[in-house]
Amino acid sequence: MSEPHPVDDVTRREIEAFLFHEARLADESRYDEWEALVTDDVHYWVPAAVTDYDPASRLSYINDNRPRLATRIRQLRTGLRHSQTPPSVMRRLISNVEILAADAGSGEFEVGSNFVLYELAHQATGEIRLWVGRTTHRLRRIDGRLRIAAKRIDLLNAAGPIPNLTFLI
Repeated sequence: MSEPHPVDDVTRREIEAFLFHEARLADESRYDEWEALVTDDVHYWVPAAVTDYDPASRLSYINDNRPRLATRIRQLRTGLRHSQTPPSVMRRLISNVEILAADAGSGEFEVGSNFVLYELAHQATGEIRLWVGRTTHRLRRIDGRLRIAAKRIDLLNAAGPIPNLTFLI
């Protein structure tokens, strides 16, 4: 586990604002704007276990490269994805933001944060589902703006049964 890495206050606030903005876009199903935040070589990963492993050798809930992520988003945009028809209403809280690594030369940052996501699954049971976990972002500065080069979402209950996971988490 990486220890927090010191960065200047302006950079910290920029990173935190980026994470909050990304969460709001996902919550509001603003997929085009969310997709514009990712790099061409993005890796979007939701492991199926809480332990560390190579996603190329074991099953994951989601293990997307850029083309697969684009397909997922395109499916969500159609409004015909039955598991998300109508789309879930979501709100997430982000906390405990830590800069785990920073490379000023390459403009890359590894950022960890905790999240709680509330999902109103009214297309199914109408229940409010609670998703809890830790996200690790690898952010890269491109043309002066932060972009998501990698996103790993470690769900608290990853090793157990989970409900349908068809939205952006």
